[in-house]
Amino acid sequence: MSTSDILWTLLSLFFIGLAYFATFAFVAGLLWRLYGYLRTPMPLPHSLTPAPKTEGGAVLRVLGDVTLFPNLFKADKWLWAGAWIFHAALVSVLFRHLRYFTYPVPGIVLYMEPVALFFGILFGVAALFLFWRRLGLPRTLYISNIPDYFILVLLGLVAATGLMVSYWMHVNIVDVKSFILGLMTFRLVEVPRHPLFLLHLFFILVLMIYFPFSKLMHAGGIIFSPSRHQPFQVQVRGKRYKNPVERY
Repeated sequence: MSTSDILWTLLSLFFIGLAYFATFAFVAGLLWRLYGYLRTPMPLPHSLTPAPKTEGGAVLRVLGDVTLFPNLFKADKWLWAGAWIFHAALVSVLFRHLRYFTYPVPGIVLYMEPVALFFGILFGVAALFLFWRRLGLPRTLYISNIPDYFILVLLGLVAATGLMVSYWMHVNIVDVKSFILGLMTFRLVEVPRHPLFLLHLFFILVLMIYFPFSKLMHAGGIIFSPSRHQPFQVQVRGKRYKNPVERY
């Protein structure tokens, strides 16, 4: 075995170990954070008015918050546009990546191929716009800190390297899918011998590890926000409100 083969074997073992660790950190961290949200006591009802008066209305309000960002639209329309485009493009990119995890590939994923480049560029441009807002506006610059910049830079690097390996410095898709399916079935498959793809994969794995312990958890936290998911209730002075998920 040549020195090059030995190095690629060691690199494969590193990325296989990092991939399993990142998956464990992502799933365990996500469950731990969501469990913490469920365990947080709510002494009194405190729905944010104007609030719906029924449970169904509260569910619709949370769905609206998750998909349309109405409060952000009222506060800052430019930020709303950038954030909504960013999230919509991210969902499209993630959905297209199902072709690496499924066999056979769903037809709807294949139909996205003609517009895949558009959504990839849109995702990168939206991340760049959000990063510019952090630096360009005094009020956002004042409240921003290192984690805010780190996550935007990381997402930008994921987008840039992903576009390059898909449309310029092509990686063999068969090798990529073989490696990923090998991870899913616990078979050791060598990583594709493509340095830029390995860099793209490394950024993704770092993002998975960082996700549950960052501000990105607003993706799950909004669902458990009592001010959003509670219907309007008249508070009776002297009566204690019991959190339905609280345990004693």
